Parts: sequence; structure tokens; C-alpha cells
Amino acid sequence: MKVALIHDHLTQSGGAERVLEAMQDIWPKAPTYTLLYDKSVMGSVFGHRDIRTSFLQSIPGALGRSRWLLPLMPTATEAYDLTNFNVIISSSSAFSKGIIPSNDAIHICYCHTPTRYLWSDTHSYVEELRVPKLVKKLLPPILSNLRTWDRLAADRVDFFIANSETVARRIKQYYRRESDVIHPPVETDQFSVTSNPKEYYLIGGRLVPYKRYDLVIDAFTKLGIPLKVFGDGPIQGDLQRRAGKNIQFLGRVSNEERTRLFQNAIAFLHPQEEDFGITPVESMAAGRPVIAYRKGGATETVIDRKTGVFFDNQTWEEVANTVLHFDHTKFDPMEIRAHSQQFSTKIFHKKMNDYVQKKWEEHRRNVLGLL
Repeated sequence: MKVALIHDHLTQSGGAERVLEAMQDIWPKAPTYTLLYDKSVMGSVFGHRDIRTSFLQSIPGALGRSRWLLPLMPTATEAYDLTNFNVIISSSSAFSKGIIPSNDAIHICYCHTPTRYLWSDTHSYVEELRVPKLVKKLLPPILSNLRTWDRLAADRVDFFIANSETVARRIKQYYRRESDVIHPPVETDQFSVTSNPKEYYLIGGRLVPYKRYDLVIDAFTKLGIPLKVFGDGPIQGDLQRRAGKNIQFLGRVSNEERTRLFQNAIAFLHPQEEDFGITPVESMAAGRPVIAYRKGGATETVIDRKTGVFFDNQTWEEVANTVLHFDHTKFDPMEIRAHSQQFSTKIFHKKMNDYVQKKWEEHRRNVLGLL
């Protein structure tokens, strides 16, 4: 079995990149093909791996203007020469599912979500883009063509793995394909339960609009309760301008500081709809409950009244009301942590390896049967 890994692009760190890291640990000799690779940003994590980029990498200024290269990305993906590999595993939230494998290979796609800006979030994607109006007018037909390609690309996949039941439903809706669910890896071993005093609430991650951190900022500004925010992103300035003095922005933090933040928080707030959502599981791995919007992946990881609580409407008023009535002393930190272990990296390694081995053996038997 000769494995190749495919990833959309390696230009920023997120949940998809953690999945790729875990896959590389399972198959350390497998090369990783990706459209673009920013070594200055991602080299500390992937610099020791065999990373093979598309022809887009050689275009001057490509790393800083990747959105302008969208029309070329299907062609760049299809141009990967994968003839020497018989098991191809793509980590995809966009283009990597569209590779062209050899006749005797199997293609397994670990799907983080059907491409958001082509399907579920098309209209908001166009509205939120900070580009000239003329570009916005030209964008819909481009996205329409990409949507057609994306749908056809899904037909090339032999087996889909969804990162959550939420994503499995989207794969069924948009691609008309069945999928098996294997949750993403979470480094639960990095966290432990502490008895330190809990004096603040916590949010964090990439500060982008869809995560709805604005609701939490507005709620806590009204409440005057201490809140800490880790991470950075394009809306950081806006969030800081609307935040009260009780809210502390920490920017990017080290893994060690991130661990301490979770361990010493009253609770972690998750106001967005995510495909899966790694940060709530990290909070639970530290024994801390989660206050989550009742939609998306959080409904698969948080147990209501045991590892956290839900709110049903994305308004600052409901966030504030939930926090006002929240009592963290009613939760058992060790029970919360025990629940998180089912999402560990170790579990992911086993499930992924077993799945791929099974599909490969089935494929071999089918080929031999035909012979």
C-alpha cells in the first residue's frame, strides 16, 4: 500500500491542519500534495515533511493573493501526478477531493465540509468579501462554474469520511453521497484538571465573522463579568472597539498558555455553528464546561447539563441570560474530562488506520476477484 496525502493549502493553521498532522503521523512516508505552502507560517509544523506544491506556488505573489487564483485551483488540483500511489487520502474542505487517481487506486476523502463558499455560505461569502463592487458582480458566475466542478469532483471519491454527523448530512445534501463519521483528533493529553480558582470566562480561536464572537463581547460588556479572548483575525479591531474594560484580548498564545487559560476558566463559550469544533473539546479535556449554541458539531460533543449547557438563539441577550444563570459548581470536572477522551488523537489514529486498511483490503479482494 503506497499512500499519498492531499490537502487544500498550507497557509494558515486550523482544525484541518491538525487532521493533516495526525494523518502524517499515521503514514509518515506519505508525501503531502497541496496547492500552496507558506513555509514562513507553517514550516515549524510541516517543515520536516515531504510537501509537494502545485504550479500555483510559482506564481509571483500567490501566497498573498490566493483568492484571486480560485478559477485556477481545479486545474492545479487535477495536475497532481499520482500514478505511483494506490491509496490516496484527501483532507478536503474545498479542492483536494478533485484529484485524478490512477485506475487501480482508491481515493478516500476526509471531508471537513462541502466547500462552504460554494454551497452553504455562498451568499454571505460574497457579501462579506472586501473587494471592489465590480469584482463582486463578476464573482457569482465564477462560483457557479466552481460549484459544477466541485459536484463532479465529489463523484471521483470512492469513500467519504465526514468529520461529524453535521457534515455527513451536508455531504448527503450537496453531493448525494453516503459517508462514515470519524471525529477529528483533539490533543486531550495536553490538558488536565486543576483546582485553581475560576475567575473568568473564555472564548478564542480565529477572530472571523461567522464565529459570532461579537455576541459574547456585547453580552459581557453589558454584564461587566471578566472575559478573556485568545487568538487573532480580521475582526479583532472591531471586537476590541466594542469591548468593555472587563474584556482582555490576549492575541496569539503559546500552547502552554492556552492550556492554562482553559484550565482556569469558569467556562468556555462557543457561540458559533461549527462543522465539528475542536475548542469545546479542549475545554472539556481541561474539565471545564462549555456554553454552546445548540447547532452543528457542538451538539455531538457537548452533553447538556453534564459537560455544558446550550442556548438556542444567536443574540447577545440570550448569551447574557445563559451566563447569568450558569453555575459551574454543578458540573463534575473529572466527568467532563472523561467524556472528552473519546475525541483524542489516539482514538483518531486507530479509527483512521483501521478504516483505510479495511477499504484497501476490500479493494484488493475485489481486484483479485475480477482477475
